[in-house]
Amino acid sequence: MLKVVFMVAMLFAATTLSLTARAEAIPATGSIEPLFTPWDDVEGAIIRALAQAQKTIHVQTYLLTSRSITQALIAAKNRGIDITVLADREMVKNGKSSKVSQLVAAGIPVYLETRYAIAHNKIILIDAQTSNGILLTGSYNFTWSAQARNAENLLIIRDNPRLLQRYLANWQRHQEESQPYATPTEATHES
Repeated sequence: MLKVVFMVAMLFAATTLSLTARAEAIPATGSIEPLFTPWDDVEGAIIRALAQAQKTIHVQTYLLTSRSITQALIAAKNRGIDITVLADREMVKNGKSSKVSQLVAAGIPVYLETRYAIAHNKIILIDAQTSNGILLTGSYNFTWSAQARNAENLLIIRDNPRLLQRYLANWQRHQEESQPYATPTEATHES
């Protein structure tokens, strides 16, 4: 029995060490712009950042109901920017005002996160594989309420390629676990 307890303790310690070994301190470089709703125009800052995209935009969202952010993503797609979105399946399925179907209709690939009880990440990576990319992250959901009614925060971090690479690797890990979005028509045809 003592041997089993010892082995379980060693396995737990090894697992804990391997999990913490992946986390690394990343030096602060570039600039950090903190924004807070309802006082700051966070939605406007997001739209301006999306307009600066040169190559790619990776989105990971819990909820997307903002018409303005949706239109900014579609405008970026129309400018030739490569965009992919990850979204929480339950919020897309049950959210009355989700704009995900508009993104899909505009030709933006959307993947639904199905593995987790809540896929609660709220990030946007702009030109993540360049030295001057932009990371947007915080509590801010991409919704009208987040701007007008909630107390939220958003950090806009520029010119920190190591941090962007860490976020992009996590985004890619989530995409690998996700399912492509199927319109209600496609879902019926697959049955």
